[in-house]
Amino acid sequence: MHMIIEDYQRLSNITEQMRNAAAAGEWDDLIELEKRCSQEVEKIKPRDGVPTDEASRKQKADLIRKMLADDKAIRSYTEPWMRQLERIMQSARSEQRVQNAYLAQG
Repeated sequence: MHMIIEDYQRLSNITEQMRNAAAAGEWDDLIELEKRCSQEVEKIKPRDGVPTDEASRKQKADLIRKMLADDKAIRSYTEPWMRQLERIMQSARSEQRVQNAYLAQG
């Protein structure tokens, strides 16, 4: 069962790197780390289980809580950026509609 704890520790390290990348606005790094995180999760899934000893169960639960906290922090950085990106895209679409309407009149 120690292998599962090692798996979760590796996954936790990646989510921490993701959190740091998001805090620094390193979006390309965040995307690459997100891919690594997904790959790790896929590797872990087939062999995941509940550890038999109390210490390992607690350690696994602590790692999960840390990863959830990392995820929450990542969202706190990415959601404002996504809203800003959405506004930019809406503005560009509006500008394109105005240009299309103007050209259609000409």
